[in-house]
Amino acid sequence: MGHEHHHSAPHAASAADRAVEAQRATWVSVAVNFVMTVLQIIVGYLAHSQSLIAHGLHSFSDLLSDFLVIYATRQSAHPADSAHPYGHARVETAATLVLGTSLAAIGGGILWESGMRLQHIETLPTVELSALWVAIATVLSKEILYRYLIRVAERLRSQLMIANALHTRADAASALVVVVGIGGALLGWSFLDLLAAALMGFMILRMGLELGWGAMKELIDTGLDEVQVTAIRNTLLATPGVLGLHELRTRRMAHQALVDAHVQVDGRISVSEGHRIAESSRARVLREHPEVLDVLGHIGPEDDFDPDLAVQRLPGREALLDELRPMLADLPAPERVLLHYLGGKVEVEVFLNHRFFENGAALQMAETQLAERLGQHSTIRSISLNCLIAPK
Repeated sequence: MGHEHHHSAPHAASAADRAVEAQRATWVSVAVNFVMTVLQIIVGYLAHSQSLIAHGLHSFSDLLSDFLVIYATRQSAHPADSAHPYGHARVETAATLVLGTSLAAIGGGILWESGMRLQHIETLPTVELSALWVAIATVLSKEILYRYLIRVAERLRSQLMIANALHTRADAASALVVVVGIGGALLGWSFLDLLAAALMGFMILRMGLELGWGAMKELIDTGLDEVQVTAIRNTLLATPGVLGLHELRTRRMAHQALVDAHVQVDGRISVSEGHRIAESSRARVLREHPEVLDVLGHIGPEDDFDPDLAVQRLPGREALLDELRPMLADLPAPERVLLHYLGGKVEVEVFLNHRFFENGAALQMAETQLAERLGQHSTIRSISLNCLIAPK
């Protein structure tokens, strides 16, 4: 017996709230990054600091990432529709991939430019003190912005916002490198400004590759980590009526995850009881694991992946009823026939009117005949006769 469930949890309201809070935080980031971008590029140019100009370009990339966050959170807040039955959460993943790719490109460009300038260091103009003060202000503003953004991102469990916050932290760290480089250049070691720019480029490149790889893993349906999978498995197994779990698969969907499981139940229960167990197990997972968006449950009586127990090679209901008719020819017409596909065989339950069981001799004769006929059948393991007392 197989039974599948697929429901979408009602996250529309919470998704809208997430979008509002995420956009509020992102607009704060936009304002800070815009001011610092303009300030660093202008002062870097006037004060002859290549590292400050490079960091200004990095801040410009922060602006791009902020607008990506705004777009992605608006799109991902849209409810599921016929074209996107699982919702629009993967927009965040795609935006993270774009952000990672752009960061890698910017970092590689800064690294290359710094390397080229280091070959002609004697022609570079002297760095001025104003560059140092702007670099220090950048470190402070970026660190404060990071602490604000990471709190919001962790509360919303948004991978894209976490990526954006980490980007801001990396910007603060790279600005610190710029402070050291400019300070060294002011003391007479001009090459330190370019080394700081090169190191910053490497840091940006590395972060871009990490973000891009993380997004790529999600797009190819990488599962949850082992700790989370084990917790979900234990929740399913704790559901009354669940006897086992022979497959559990997960895949990430932005800040949430999708789960599908093959759950084992008693093979002799009804479809409706199996349905109730499936609903109970699904409700438990959604309640105890808020990161799970949806659960697809397949209910079965045994391991579907055991080739010796494969039910596909057994005949279907109509074919079995045709085989049963001559075996049940001496009995009254059955009120109901249940078939249980278990252990590579079929167990049959035949329900008869209670009047048949009042004749002991007829019952004993039927048992003898069924035993003889059953011995000649390779598919049916057993036939049980049941008394139907209650009305139909």
